[in-house]
Amino acid sequence: MLKSDDTRDVCEFRVGGHSFAIDSEGVAEVLHSAALTPVPLAPEAIVGLLHLRGRIVPVIDMRRRLELSAAPGAAAPAHLVVRRAEDWYSLLVDEVLDVHAIPRAGIEPHASSVGDAAADAVTGVFACPDRLIHILDPERVVQAIHRQRTPPLVRHGVTHGR
Repeated sequence: MLKSDDTRDVCEFRVGGHSFAIDSEGVAEVLHSAALTPVPLAPEAIVGLLHLRGRIVPVIDMRRRLELSAAPGAAAPAHLVVRRAEDWYSLLVDEVLDVHAIPRAGIEPHASSVGDAAADAVTGVFACPDRLIHILDPERVVQAIHRQRTPPLVRHGVTHGR
């Protein structure tokens, strides 16, 4: 896709009936199924890890991250694998829609209408004739989860036989 300075290439996806998008250059791939390994004591939004060609990739359930209700009887979610510096993350979304160019001038820098949990990750909103697309910053999606990590267990006065 040819990109000009006045457009922004985004990968659009759906979570909980809302449309979101991230810059397509950060998307590594899309998976439609993957075996997950659970992570004890992980933040609620981390639903597991997946092994992707030698990489251990944390899986972020975007419904939980954005505090959207669970989908009753929904179809199998998709993994939108994104790169953040040297790290990779899988965003578990309801459906990956399309990659397209949107005009930068049409992106409004307003807060999200989705809810408070999304407000820290949404950088703008683009109005299509039939829907609003909330533009997410993957860096902010991940930062919020890092702030929720469980502190390591601290042992006080235990010698374990030594």
